[in-house]
Amino acid sequence: MTNLPPIACQWADPVIITVAPNGAYKLPTDHPRVPITPATLAATAKACLDAGAAMIHMHIRDAQGRHSLDVEGYREAERVVRNAVGDAMVVQVTSEAAGVYRAPAQIAMVNELQPEAVSIGLREIDQPEIGEAGLQRFFSGLTERQTMVQVILYDVVDLRRWQGLRASGVVPDAPWFLLFVLGRYSAGQTSNPRDLLPFLAAHDGPEPWAVCAFGPAENTCVTAATLFGGHARVGFENNLRRKDGSTAPDNTALVLQAVEAAVALGRPLATASDIRQRFRAG
Repeated sequence: MTNLPPIACQWADPVIITVAPNGAYKLPTDHPRVPITPATLAATAKACLDAGAAMIHMHIRDAQGRHSLDVEGYREAERVVRNAVGDAMVVQVTSEAAGVYRAPAQIAMVNELQPEAVSIGLREIDQPEIGEAGLQRFFSGLTERQTMVQVILYDVVDLRRWQGLRASGVVPDAPWFLLFVLGRYSAGQTSNPRDLLPFLAAHDGPEPWAVCAFGPAENTCVTAATLFGGHARVGFENNLRRKDGSTAPDNTALVLQAVEAAVALGRPLATASDIRQRFRAG
């Protein structure tokens, strides 16, 4: 028997819908509505907020449109986005390596920027040059600063490693948020809702979780996650298509699909206030 959660689970738990509008690689040549400047990120954030997203997962780019973890670039993007959405949306920055950065630089960026919320790929920072002592300092500092942290896990091996770090005390007790990435290493990097099942069977901790998925089955995957009590990250970072296979006109269309799934399943939508109350440490 697998250790799956019951379908009738926490229906009153509001669904956190996060929009991931650009990622590290997508460009306007892939879709004209991929936002890569602070102004276009701000416009996308406002439109997706109005559609039902309470968080934006934000990547910034350098002058050539390449992935960047530049602190000043992040501060400018945060300022412009905040002008558009105020406190009505949680702004989560990425610390993704994207083949450009290594763990020390990723950790240094987060420590200097001190964002409201950040996503961290566990396997990216769990490196020999950091070690468990370095991980403990990093995660403890995030907890002390009341940073809202989403830990990105690509497979059950990552999840087991996270559980081990929690059990050993390397990662302190805090309201962590997990992201299960579905299909990252599948053929063609295309997700299937069945990819969620191993995570659910292995996840035995208290942490709330969300999913992101690649390709046109994105909406089916987030619907499955919503059914099982999870949360959803959608957007052009992982997928450009609506559930009917047509090209989405913008990120808002993908957010609206996730909202429709939540409504159909009887779960309310989380607000930014809900997220801050739930995930601020301390």
